[in-house]
Amino acid sequence: MMNVPLIETERLRLRAYRSTDFEPYAAIWRDPAVVRFISGEPLSREAAWARFLRQAGLWQHLGFGFFALEDRATGAFVGEAGFHDLHREIEPSIEGTMEAGWVLSTAAHGRGLAEEAMRAALAWAAEHGSGTRITCIIRPEHAASLHVAGKLGFSEVARSVYAGGPMILLDRPRRPAVG
Repeated sequence: MMNVPLIETERLRLRAYRSTDFEPYAAIWRDPAVVRFISGEPLSREAAWARFLRQAGLWQHLGFGFFALEDRATGAFVGEAGFHDLHREIEPSIEGTMEAGWVLSTAAHGRGLAEEAMRAALAWAAEHGSGTRITCIIRPEHAASLHVAGKLGFSEVARSVYAGGPMILLDRPRRPAVG
């Protein structure tokens, strides 16, 4: 089984999930403001638990996954960021890529933490990831995430429909060009 790396940034600790993270994790996923541009529907406690368990399995089966985000100053769980491959039924296919994603509690919104976490995760992926590109999908109305993705070097490659709504597919090289 792969050990989840521990990465520290100025304000965050990116680490493996702990069982004590579940309550704040479930609270994040039941917050309508958080899920508004993801599924549109808050997750039940049961659905949040299944998603929480999935995060640990990603590392074991793919060699990459999501990190729990811990505020270094307070020790609070504030969200998650990292990579998955969910075998989404979307065209064009992104299956087989490291699909980036980030979700933060509403209290952590607007502080630059998503960008900070993903910069650290992308640096890790450049050295330890797989494939030549990293993808992400974002709803067109989610301006904040599109802004973060742009700052991280993602650019639009296609528009599609996923889970009944419009979606923008973006990608970037796993290892950015040097120079």
